[in-house]
Amino acid sequence: MRIAVAGATGTVGRHVVVAAERRGHDVVPLSRSTGQDVSTGVGLDAALTGADAVIDVTSVASTSAAASVDFFGAATRHLLDAEVRQSVGHHVALSIVGIDYLPLGYYAGKVEQERLVTAGPVPFSILRATQFHEFARQVLDRASFGPIALVPAGLLRPVAAVDVAAALVSIAEGTGRGRHRDLRGPRDETLLDMVRAVIRAEGRRLPALGVSLPGAYWRGMRSGVLRGTADAAEGPMTFAEWMAAEWST
Repeated sequence: MRIAVAGATGTVGRHVVVAAERRGHDVVPLSRSTGQDVSTGVGLDAALTGADAVIDVTSVASTSAAASVDFFGAATRHLLDAEVRQSVGHHVALSIVGIDYLPLGYYAGKVEQERLVTAGPVPFSILRATQFHEFARQVLDRASFGPIALVPAGLLRPVAAVDVAAALVSIAEGTGRGRHRDLRGPRDETLLDMVRAVIRAEGRRLPALGVSLPGAYWRGMRSGVLRGTADAAEGPMTFAEWMAAEWST
């Protein structure tokens, strides 16, 4: 089948492209570098011609609720409109576990995305996943202040992006079924331990200290609500296994 991947160059998108190609699908990567812009709709109709499914793993680098809602609102509308015009039969969206409890910041945009997809004209599937193992690197990049890293306290159940990608491709091969079982990783982890593991792997002498940040989002992060529940599906790769694979060369 022909599968278009929106956000094909991102953390999950690059794995989705590989997974779909390995399963014999005709994959159409959508990104600004290949001439498609979900924010404006430019290039989408031509790219979606003949597509059977679209997997949307787009993202925006902002923690602002307004910016996130604007991005995901525009991107979702443009994708759905193009899918209708090109008779695409299945829209698959990646979302985040716990956004019902914390519809704040970046998560506010994902709430808007789910609302539009659910109310939209294209048969859909939604997969919510927990934070990726790659989240530790992203936090470290933002948490380093001179000779120290200040890491927000958080209790997570991280999942490998490659496992999320495999699940998305499997979903795209079927028909629109609404919201699927959440997907989380196999073990609980603290964000501080994850960041410290990345620091060690990089060979850096950088002390990392945990801090309790104020606000509803960070209270939710500490509470463990973003870990998902026991009825979620679980990706097989642990954070330790991901670390070993990332730093094996």
